[in-house]
Amino acid sequence: MLKKGELYYPDKDFQKKAWINNKKIYQQAEKDPVKFWEKLAGELFWFKKWQKGFLHNPPYFQWFVGGKINITENIFRHLSDKPALIWEPEPVNEEPKILTYQELFKSVNQLANALKILGVKKGDGVGIYLPMIPEAVISMLACCRIGAVHTVVFSAFSPSALRVRLQDTKAKVLITADGYFRRGQVINLKQNADEGIKETNIEKVIVVKRTGNEITWDNQKDLWWEELLQKQSQECQAEQMDSEDAMFILYTSGSTGQPKGIVHACGGYAVQAYWTGKWIFDFHQDDIFWCTSDQGWITGHTYTIYSPLLNGITTLMFEGAPDFPTPDRWAQIIEKRKVSIFYTAPTAIRMFEKYGAHHIEKYKFESLRLLGSVGEPIDTAAWLWYSKNIGKEKCPIVDTWWQTETGAILLSSLPGIGPFKPAFTGLPFPGIKVDILDKQGKAVSEGEEGRLVILPPFCPSLLRGVYKNPEKYLKTYWSQYGNKVYFTSDSALKDKNGLIRIVGRLDDVIKIAGHRVTTGEMEAAVNLHPEITECAVIGIPDEIKGEVPVIFIVTWSKKPLDKIKEEVVGWIKKEIGPIALPKEIYSVNDLPKTRSGKIMRRILRKLVTQAAAKGEKEDLSSLPSGEDLGDLSTLANPQSVDDIKNMINQ
Repeated sequence: MLKKGELYYPDKDFQKKAWINNKKIYQQAEKDPVKFWEKLAGELFWFKKWQKGFLHNPPYFQWFVGGKINITENIFRHLSDKPALIWEPEPVNEEPKILTYQELFKSVNQLANALKILGVKKGDGVGIYLPMIPEAVISMLACCRIGAVHTVVFSAFSPSALRVRLQDTKAKVLITADGYFRRGQVINLKQNADEGIKETNIEKVIVVKRTGNEITWDNQKDLWWEELLQKQSQECQAEQMDSEDAMFILYTSGSTGQPKGIVHACGGYAVQAYWTGKWIFDFHQDDIFWCTSDQGWITGHTYTIYSPLLNGITTLMFEGAPDFPTPDRWAQIIEKRKVSIFYTAPTAIRMFEKYGAHHIEKYKFESLRLLGSVGEPIDTAAWLWYSKNIGKEKCPIVDTWWQTETGAILLSSLPGIGPFKPAFTGLPFPGIKVDILDKQGKAVSEGEEGRLVILPPFCPSLLRGVYKNPEKYLKTYWSQYGNKVYFTSDSALKDKNGLIRIVGRLDDVIKIAGHRVTTGEMEAAVNLHPEITECAVIGIPDEIKGEVPVIFIVTWSKKPLDKIKEEVVGWIKKEIGPIALPKEIYSVNDLPKTRSGKIMRRILRKLVTQAAAKGEKEDLSSLPSGEDLGDLSTLANPQSVDDIKNMINQ
């Protein structure tokens, strides 16, 4: 990369080869975003072309109205013996699997035919409760092939979380596995599935044999994957789907209450998934792309599966944790498979940093040409470490902002143009209109923090509704600034170059003596400390100031804790000011995170609140119980909760 002041740009060689290397693309798209997206949509295969590009009936809208499409027909335009999927299992002594586009196509058709025999029709819901194995990809594509609406449930979710989603969609078929590997342990997934389908409409359960662990079996309900598929034809005609037909429902878990079922439509999702991959990750035919997200999240849907396959490249899927059984497992995979594009979360980057650069000194990462970041705002320290130690200061870093609701990336500087700036996500994707508003709906000034919104014509992949809950859809996304402005619930600011920085969720704000400080801003300040690899900031009630910050840090320093705390306070004073000084700083070994890498700050907040209440009351019966922390089975590291609880209560 070329550095100019605080900005970075692609070098001339990268720029020359990139799909998009001229910033005029932004002006062209801005002239008429609808025509711009229609031109892009024309590159895909449609059974029938649309009659109208964009139709707006606030708060509802449609894209490519009247068009007929099937995403699998676009994926399998690339039928060849080229690898579509490289699968790396967790056990190091187990053989990986490589599926070519031809092989994937045949398996998808076999499962599609099997689903039809089981009575699944166009528009029916199918539950998918699988670990990171090739059968998950096959299952999703088979549903799309016949027009069934898939709902993928993260394999670490509890039976109750599975049940809620199956009840809501009224799915009659569930696809699961006997078990899966997680850090050397076998998890009995079938047992969780059996519990989760109770009180649902599930009639048949298709079971993949992954680990060979002992499971219970119901001859009336359970079917082995291999036995079912081997009886089926390898040909299955694709269902012609209306552009606005539902393609999948993905539930946002939320901290309390009923999860929201986010509905995505066939046409708009396919178009935006294809083009954001091609331009933001600069997909070329010889690329090996590794997005580390599980398919249970939207990142895994779009950028582990649909986008790379739509572009005809090879996508890599890894079953295990990136630091198991050794801290450099992820680096081994990059070197072994010659990964050219690596897309991961800031949490993972900070984890790699925590282990120390000495773990990866022997890796040259010569195959890498582009890096990506996703999941939460990346702080400057993590960005620079990523660039130096993994990108070897030659790879552009595309930081990306989007949501489950948007379906695909909305903000990110294009790698052939730039500029890239640490901690700043970048520019809106061509054809996307956003703004940053104050509470009254006025655009904020340069450098001023405000609320990020998306303006008409929005984007083709934006959600079409909350499943069976139009009131939630209206209230959550379209009530803050009227029903023509999509409210993201994120705070952001813009610099003089137009680059946007995501500060954090608007509910992640601490009001200290009337002053508003975001947790993201404080975390970025703390992470500047050279001996701190990761941190989380929460706000707790205070009688005098209203709220005060509490900080959790992960550090590799051998200094006394008091010294580290003193230095952290110094960084906060320097970067933010004395108003943000913390009430307490805890040094912990790990922070509670989901498998997608997001820090669960609400759990930290409840742990601190519980400890404070325990100190005030002898009768604990009315206090929040451990159950109130939420479903800890969604965490990648549930043991961290007990460790933090013990530390707080010392």
